[in-house]
Amino acid sequence: MQKIVIVGAGTMGNGIAHTAAATGFATTLIDVNQQILDRATRTISANLQRGVDKGKMSADEKEAVLGRIRVSSDVADAADADLVVEAIIEDVAAKTSLFQKLDEITRPECILASNTSSISITKIGAVTKRPDKVIGMHFMNPVPVMTLVEVIRGIATSDETYKRVEELAKQMGKTPIEASDYPGFIANRVLMPMINEAIFALYEGVATPEAIDGVMKLGMNHPMGPLTLADFIGLDVCLAILRVLQEGFGDPKYRPCPLLVKMVDAGWLGRKSGRGFYSYAK
Repeated sequence: MQKIVIVGAGTMGNGIAHTAAATGFATTLIDVNQQILDRATRTISANLQRGVDKGKMSADEKEAVLGRIRVSSDVADAADADLVVEAIIEDVAAKTSLFQKLDEITRPECILASNTSSISITKIGAVTKRPDKVIGMHFMNPVPVMTLVEVIRGIATSDETYKRVEELAKQMGKTPIEASDYPGFIANRVLMPMINEAIFALYEGVATPEAIDGVMKLGMNHPMGPLTLADFIGLDVCLAILRVLQEGFGDPKYRPCPLLVKMVDAGWLGRKSGRGFYSYAK
């Protein structure tokens, strides 16, 4: 694989583009929103500059990485990709619509991957004419730092596709771990119920956010408390994943806490909105 295209230039998309370019791949980052593309470019440059400041790379190496990244607002620029990684919103209708377009635009041998954290790869692959070449690549946030990539096979994903993506993840400096195609895969099937239970504990008045996070950090040796982590992920993303789990398994244990629903309705989404379980206003 030589050319990697990432569709969606938000937090995950720009992190994947950063990582791909830093490991030598010609990278195209696509988003329909020019402001998001501009912000992504600034973010990648700033993150690379931190590496320069810490002596981990030279200024010339930083410029070389940036030189391997092309930005575009036209999904047609994915036409010559060897691999496309979708990193748009966690919504099944939006993802399947995009995959239908990518299936028409890209070469037949191109692998189409989704960075989804919970949605069925089988369902996404079924809207294409190449379900054997559709796979999940769930990177962790922040992508340039976290080494894990969940690699998820849909029911039709071929062994060849899996092996190529597994090798690519290693080339990108990641550790691929295989997961079967069930709602939430491994990471979020385990993580989101914990976060949801922490929100229920707050909702029921068991303790303050600081106390809940403190117990999990000091008692369970977690680097970040569950409510702080929820703010970091985005409360809207947490809610979307819990709803996928609830619908996919039909089990009430995945029912989102009413407080989480209320906060998302209020626009209190965590760090990105300036307010969640904690305040991030400057």
